[in-house]
Amino acid sequence: MRRFTTFAILAGLASPYAITSAEPVDKTNTLPDAKPGQCYAKVMVPAQYETKSEKVMVRESAEKIETIPARYEWIEQKVTLSPAYTKLVPVPAKYEKVTDKIEVRPAQKLWVTDLKDDAMPASPALLNAAKAAGVDLAEAVPGMCFQEYYQPAQFKTETTDVLIKEAAEKVETVPAKYETVEEKVLVKEASKKIVEVPATYETVSEQVLVEPAKTVWKKGNGLVERIDNTTGEIMCLVEIPAKYKTIEKQVIKTPATIKEVEVPAVYKTVKVKKLVTPPQEQRTKIPEDHTPVAKRVKISDPSFSWHALHDAAKPEGEPTGNRICLQEIPAKYETVAKQVVKTPAYFKKEEVPAVVETVKVRKLVAKAQEKRTPIPAEYNTVAKRIKVADERLEWRQVLCETNMTKDIVTRVQQALKAAGYDPGTIDGVIGGSTMRAVDQYQRAKGLPHGGLTLRTLDALGVKI
Repeated sequence: MRRFTTFAILAGLASPYAITSAEPVDKTNTLPDAKPGQCYAKVMVPAQYETKSEKVMVRESAEKIETIPARYEWIEQKVTLSPAYTKLVPVPAKYEKVTDKIEVRPAQKLWVTDLKDDAMPASPALLNAAKAAGVDLAEAVPGMCFQEYYQPAQFKTETTDVLIKEAAEKVETVPAKYETVEEKVLVKEASKKIVEVPATYETVSEQVLVEPAKTVWKKGNGLVERIDNTTGEIMCLVEIPAKYKTIEKQVIKTPATIKEVEVPAVYKTVKVKKLVTPPQEQRTKIPEDHTPVAKRVKISDPSFSWHALHDAAKPEGEPTGNRICLQEIPAKYETVAKQVVKTPAYFKKEEVPAVVETVKVRKLVAKAQEKRTPIPAEYNTVAKRIKVADERLEWRQVLCETNMTKDIVTRVQQALKAAGYDPGTIDGVIGGSTMRAVDQYQRAKGLPHGGLTLRTLDALGVKI
């Protein structure tokens, strides 16, 4: 089996000098950065080409590929159709019946209000009261009872000297003494008054800038120099002088000011009541007063106490009726029958042998291979005309009737005459004599000729 990679040879190529036409690059969308008095013409600059020899590939490098097929052989091989494994067989559990005695209510000790069977349980408040009175509940044994006793408060009568009126002071006031005198009183303080002095004005004349000087682009005409490929469009930057207006206005001669005027103080004579002796106080002491009083005094508070009923000693006070007894309640049991596991369920293992069969198998002896032979690329040398610059529209500085003023033409005529070339009458007008003198000057200096050019003006030292 053979496989080839082929490439088409370049045949029927277009001429190497074929040129694809395209729109010229327009660089004239924005006017150039110019000075007043300069003119620019829109010029078509043709495209530029150069011829180069180039090595062209007519057929790429490739490979010749040959395939060597794989080799196989038949062999006998044992194949396991079903592998050996272990099978688990379940064996059920075995049970037997037994009887068991179960506690359904545990034995307990309980504080009650009496040892009778239907006695009510003692409340936590009652137990806390007995414990607070000194009864050790933890040390009590079943069958013991404790009873609460009350002893009222104890009083006695005593005679006491009681204060019925505290010691005090009697206070009397001695009034103040006054006399009437005449006195000068300030009614209005001295001050300063501010008085305004108005400003004075005078009339003056002033020139005001109405419109500043500016430069504007205007269309020019009448080319003085010869320009190839011109489009006929000429733009000149022209300077327009500023405009002024004379106005009259009032200006401040002396500004407004203020001055201070002194205002004297104002006084008034009045009669004034003046203190001679201030008011005073006079104090007299009054002693305290006592009387004897009989009163009942408590010598002991009411008390509660708890005593064991099995104690022979008689307690003080009267019983309140509150009693606590420790009663023991035995545990309760029931007999039940139940099934228990004698032998638990389990699995027994049984071995299952593998199933094997002999079959013929086609086995790979040598893999398929490929043989590659390289084929080198082929080249031809061709001549090509390559564009190095596109044609374009651009602004080029020129001389025209717009910027060739009479003054500039006069200076050109004077410069030509000073250089030894006769321009005719120096009158600021470009005539035949002037242009002949320009042509002679250009040929003598090796300058481009055919009209008055910027290079010629530079050579003559004439500035626009």
